[in-house]
Amino acid sequence: METLFWSCLAGGILFAVVSVVLGDLVSHALDGLLDFLSVDFLKPMVIASAVTVFGGAGVLLERYTGWGGLAVVLLSIAAAVIISALVYWFYVRPMDNSENSTAYSIRELSGRIGEVTIPIPESGFGEVMIKLGAGNTLHIASSFDRCLLAAGTRVVVVDVLDGVLRVAKLDERKGDVV
Repeated sequence: METLFWSCLAGGILFAVVSVVLGDLVSHALDGLLDFLSVDFLKPMVIASAVTVFGGAGVLLERYTGWGGLAVVLLSIAAAVIISALVYWFYVRPMDNSENSTAYSIRELSGRIGEVTIPIPESGFGEVMIKLGAGNTLHIASSFDRCLLAAGTRVVVVDVLDGVLRVAKLDERKGDVV
């Protein structure tokens, strides 16, 4: 039984080292191969923590207690289930929920306020800078009202047509409540 426990402990530690050092390389090499493991609680980190804890608890219980083999195995399994559940609930699940994307759809820009960076002629194209999140994005724009918009003019995106922002001059009156 001790061989099983030591093997699980060593395998779990080896998995942790390999995943830290070679995680991205292995992930790209096995791209899509392990998709059957996509069940939420069967994440590799949860399984590896369960195997490692099972081995470590087994080694400790067998060496430092006088309990029989069945009691040691059952307590090791219980410890593995408890610790892997804690890893899942307090590490894996919050990390899955914290993933953010900086992607956006150009259709989401309607109603956004920007600034003209390259003048927009009455019937041509220019460029508008719009603040998105922590950065700025530049887009090709045309005048919605078919009037000249000089560089530095604050504009509002009225519409998006074929990937081009259609903008109008922003009317900023003091005292108006929007």
